[in-house]
Amino acid sequence: MASFKPDSRTTRWLRRRPADTQPQPPDEPFRRPRFDRPPPAGNDWYGAPPNAAGPPPVQERPRHPWPPAAPGRPFPPALPQRPGPPARSGRGFRSRTGRRPRRRLLRRVVSVVAALAVVQALVVLSLRWVDPPTTAFMSANPDGAIQQSVPVEHVSRNFLAAVIAHEDSALPYRSGAFDWSVLWSRAYAHLTGGEDPSGSTIPQQMAKNLFLNQELSAGRKAVEAGLAMELAALIDDRRMLELYVNYAQFGPTIYGVCAAGWYYFDSPPQELSAAEAVQLVGLLPSPGHVQRAPGGGMDFQVDDGLGWLSRSHVINAQNRVPRHLDRLGFQPVEDAGVEGLASDQEPSDDDCTSPPEEIAALIAAEGTA
Repeated sequence: MASFKPDSRTTRWLRRRPADTQPQPPDEPFRRPRFDRPPPAGNDWYGAPPNAAGPPPVQERPRHPWPPAAPGRPFPPALPQRPGPPARSGRGFRSRTGRRPRRRLLRRVVSVVAALAVVQALVVLSLRWVDPPTTAFMSANPDGAIQQSVPVEHVSRNFLAAVIAHEDSALPYRSGAFDWSVLWSRAYAHLTGGEDPSGSTIPQQMAKNLFLNQELSAGRKAVEAGLAMELAALIDDRRMLELYVNYAQFGPTIYGVCAAGWYYFDSPPQELSAAEAVQLVGLLPSPGHVQRAPGGGMDFQVDDGLGWLSRSHVINAQNRVPRHLDRLGFQPVEDAGVEGLASDQEPSDDDCTSPPEEIAALIAAEGTA
């Protein structure tokens, strides 16, 4: 068996190291800091830097942010006030406190106007079924008013045709309260001081009689136009004609065809002849300067001396209206929605076949029976 000297490279691990070269255990085991978990309470991973004298001393803060009070002064002292923005003055500057009351006032005004508009629309809508107990014109008459309503079917077709021919011949055929071109021409004539080229339509007269006064200002005319449009939109032609003949003025205190027929001609409204109807519609432009003649008829010798004005309108109607009646007959009345004749209607409690008590008392007081 051969022997050979072992290689130092293969037997290195078998050899014992000298004592001075033995690895010595470290004083403290080395620990790598970990950042995936919170540090321990003492935070002993990081030692103090060498030659550190320790943490700096903590200085105590004063309990109050102000110095101690001086003798004779209040404690604690008042905090200094932050200077505000300089006061601005000028025409274009409006403060917030000024805007809020104005906005609140504007909201209240708008709410009141809206409420009035709703109430007024409901009043106009109710006119389709309800006869108003009075009107603005009747309430403003210092001498009082005598009026009694009658269904339009119980009114003479002569009178209804004369009213349409004299006051508003386009009523059954017009869409709306008036023709805009005619309205502009009337407004221009009023502003320039010229003569009115045409009169008011029946919806305009109804708006004036029901809600307004006799003032001739441009503002009142504008309100009248707005009310007339509302009336025409909510009320049909038949009802419009019925309201008109029942609330139009035919004398100083006479309103409606029922009172007018009995006062002037001792006749119920359904028996008015064509001549009597023409005389009554002639009073519509100027009804305040006429009275009953002894035994019946119209007397223009009145105390105010303006009887000639009412008489001129009656003569004008007598010259114009009969031609329309002869040419058109009762067709405009039927086109307005009133069918048949007054004599064909069944009697009713409100057909005005007997004179109102106020009319009988007035005739007796005047001594013109």
